[in-house]
Amino acid sequence: MAFFLETLLGGLMAGMLYSLVALGFVLIFKASGVFNFAQGAMVLFAALAMARFAEWIPLHLGISDPIAANVLAFVGAGVVMFVVAWIIERLVLRHLVNQEGTTLLMATLGITYFMEGLGQTIFGSNIYKIDIGMPKDPVMILESAFEGGILINKEDFYAALIAAALVALLSVFFQKTATGRALRAVADDHQAAQSIGIPLNRIWVIVWCVAGVVALVAGMIWGSKLGVQFSLTTVALRALPVVILGGLTSVPGAIVGGLIIGVGEKLSEVYLGPYVGGGIEIWFAYVLALGFLLIRPQGLFGEKIIDRV
Repeated sequence: MAFFLETLLGGLMAGMLYSLVALGFVLIFKASGVFNFAQGAMVLFAALAMARFAEWIPLHLGISDPIAANVLAFVGAGVVMFVVAWIIERLVLRHLVNQEGTTLLMATLGITYFMEGLGQTIFGSNIYKIDIGMPKDPVMILESAFEGGILINKEDFYAALIAAALVALLSVFFQKTATGRALRAVADDHQAAQSIGIPLNRIWVIVWCVAGVVALVAGMIWGSKLGVQFSLTTVALRALPVVILGGLTSVPGAIVGGLIIGVGEKLSEVYLGPYVGGGIEIWFAYVLALGFLLIRPQGLFGEKIIDRV
């Protein structure tokens, strides 16, 4: 029982990180109706900015306190992502209002390559580290309840808490604020939203800024765990099954889908892996998502595509 709970907790913590990355896809899709292939590049760009600012600030400002340096680096990287969002809206999205979804999709592909190249030019192409002080040693809990206790990774635990807090804030933002309701209106129908006075260009800037912050937090966490390198863009691919399972239009779907995928990966690797030769954690999520796609294409909480046209 203790081993099962240990595996379950590990899956839930991993699932929260998947949900965080999936939120970036959901946010952009809700605002523009297009799948954002640039999300992985945004995670990488934000992580590079955070890592490099954390190096440069102590050198140039003489700040020796690591907490203060990380806070300033996070703020600086956040400003960079806001500027990137504004530039994207001004130079790309503003000229594509009411265009076909395929056109917007191709635009996000262009943004992907641009951000990857710009990130390498500005911040360099080496492997950098982000040290935000999260403990990396495992800890044993519930020793009195289970023989030997349950082993959890403290870094994964704190990362999951950060992801959960951000997910909760975004859920409240979409459900309770006027801007969140405007974002949902734009997602339903661009032209109808414009006809009632919702400024589409401003909404797109806001949602890209929010997606940039989500990418920054995801990049900070994954960069702390894996190091900041250009393979970090593939982290976004780990969120694709989450988006398919939860639904492209649903913030709660990103959360639930992430938890299901995280738990499913861990349990399948532990209990099914020995019978199929191992490595099941790599492909299990995609098989599960594709199988679910045949049953309910819109995902658990998503809307039918026909209802959005």
